[in-house]
Amino acid sequence: MGIILSIVSWASSLISGIFTSTIQLIYSIIQYILTRPEVNIPFLNPIIDFLNKVPIINIIVHLILWRPIFDLLFAPGLVSVIIALIYIIWFERKLTAKVQWRIGPLEVSRPIGGFLQPFADLFRYTFQEFVVPQQADRNYFIHAPAIVFILSTLSIFFIPIGPMETNGVVNGIYGIYTGYDVLIALALITLFNVGIILIGWASNDRFTYIGTVREALLYTGYEAVLILSAISILLIYGTADPFEIVDWQVAHLPGIIINPLAFLAFVIATLMATSRFPFEIAEADTEIVLGPYTEYSGVIYGLVMTMSYEKLYVLSLLIVLLFLNGWAGPYIPPLGALS
Repeated sequence: MGIILSIVSWASSLISGIFTSTIQLIYSIIQYILTRPEVNIPFLNPIIDFLNKVPIINIIVHLILWRPIFDLLFAPGLVSVIIALIYIIWFERKLTAKVQWRIGPLEVSRPIGGFLQPFADLFRYTFQEFVVPQQADRNYFIHAPAIVFILSTLSIFFIPIGPMETNGVVNGIYGIYTGYDVLIALALITLFNVGIILIGWASNDRFTYIGTVREALLYTGYEAVLILSAISILLIYGTADPFEIVDWQVAHLPGIIINPLAFLAFVIATLMATSRFPFEIAEADTEIVLGPYTEYSGVIYGLVMTMSYEKLYVLSLLIVLLFLNGWAGPYIPPLGALS
């Protein structure tokens, strides 16, 4: 009986110690978050000051405005990527409708031109049934889209959208810095199409097979152009460091003026890489339904349909960085770190 009591006493003291240590750790983390310097966005200061007076909410606000978290979530982080993807799709559908003398997405939020239609589509895809075809390779069919999405998302964190620091003060927003960020982003984004080929192969369908073969042919056609156009301008800059690239353009001339042929080649390769008109042969819906994506449904369908737009977003960031002076535009004081 004494042994049992001693074991119970030891277990209770152990649990109490773990509980106390956990509480102390949480308290230390909260104190650390509350004392960290925050990202400054002047035009949001009234709202931030009000939220900082609300218990619990103030911890969340400090956490969001803490620079590592802010850089992860916002431009060009995950939140901004999701919003950009949603409205790039909406804008393209509207633009295509105008060209074809149609109205485009209008059913949801009709008074404001169907502006909320993308969110309705996202909600529908999220709760739609996801069906795996019997002939598909189940593991690759399910996991390949997630792998491709992660690869294209990772490249975003290597593309800064602001200077590292000015006079010792961090002003811009950047994720991961290595000094070779442009090359790493290009390397990650070129793996995208290998994943698309894997997606089409895993579906084991005649339409996806045709779309996959077309994707492979496109890949061999534009990949060399994309890489060579990027390297040709990097040789002029003498560096793959995005901060030094922008500084060089500010001190001399924008890349589009220095090497206009590389700019034109990069833009055309971007259109080919993202299956935009007139290079949409891999997803030609009038011939092969949706090419490699034909068998997908539900939330995974929504994921695979946004992947090419995510690649378009990344390549657009690279175009601005390499050829259009990057972030070196006019500073807007009210926007603070977002300027």
